Amino acid sequence: MLETSARLLRLLSLLQAHREWSGADLADRLGVTPRTVRRDVDRLRELGYPVNASPGTGGGYQLGAGAELPPLLLDDEEAVAVAVGLRTAAGQGIEGIGETSVRALAKLEQVLPNRLRRRVSALNAFTVPMLRGQQRSTVDPGVLTELANACRDSEQLRFEYSDHGGASTRRIVEPHRLVCTERRWYLVAWDVERGDWRTFRADRIVPKPPHGPRFAPRTPPADDLAAYVSKGVSIGAYAAHAVILLHTSAEQAAGIIGPSDGVLEAVDDRRCLLRTGAASLDVMVVHVMLLGVDFEVVEPPELTGHVRTIRDRLSRALGTEEPVELEGSVNSVKET
Repeated sequence: MLETSARLLRLLSLLQAHREWSGADLADRLGVTPRTVRRDVDRLRELGYPVNASPGTGGGYQLGAGAELPPLLLDDEEAVAVAVGLRTAAGQGIEGIGETSVRALAKLEQVLPNRLRRRVSALNAFTVPMLRGQQRSTVDPGVLTELANACRDSEQLRFEYSDHGGASTRRIVEPHRLVCTERRWYLVAWDVERGDWRTFRADRIVPKPPHGPRFAPRTPPADDLAAYVSKGVSIGAYAAHAVILLHTSAEQAAGIIGPSDGVLEAVDDRRCLLRTGAASLDVMVVHVMLLGVDFEVVEPPELTGHVRTIRDRLSRALGTEEPVELEGSVNSVKET
């Protein structure tokens, strides 16, 4: 039985390596008769592998596409290439596939032999990415896979966490999901000691195994975890909060305002509300002015006064008593 299983794996590897094989070539490679090849092909089909056969002297066997993805066999070079590609996708925040890449990487690294794991680590350690635009926070892919594994296995996680000010605390959490934006990764988890849901930046997490024990998953804090994290990191984490009416559509605003910068809500096809946070109201004014669109202050009322203060300061800097005309800023402010 062991010999038959090994031969089936070898046959599967051959079918995955080339587009089409003749029965005679497969029999020669495997050291069996063409009849045995036919029986082994039937066994692969029973296991869910769609092996197509074309009759005649020029026919042969070909591995086709099926309704489901069966297990794949990778040689050493292919396994390294896939692991490096998944780490790149996970680390660089490629839209739409970041979290999926981490899950796939966790599965792959679980079965990689030590010799291949060292090769993957060396490639990543001595590769410097050149990123376009704002620098993203760097997260060790090993940390991401460790977090993903804990989420998958419903296993308590222990780690050190550094807050915005650099203070470090020890945490024990029940991890639920990883949420990624273009620039950062976040862990949504139930904080055991604080008895509440918390969002943690993954680049500030230092795992402290051993982890465990396992736990029964809780009902998540929101159905839309992306919106939940966006609200938490763009509003709740800051001392100053504001609601701004932007004179542009929500779709256009989404092109300049990321999930970690604020939460958008459409008003109509030409306006939307921005709910956002900042370290102070003065910082808030600069943040909103740099969006480059007309706006109105909805709340808080104090923000309007800060806009006027900055307007007057700019007027004095330019040596004029007239209000400074700035695109999408001072003259677009409306008291409420």
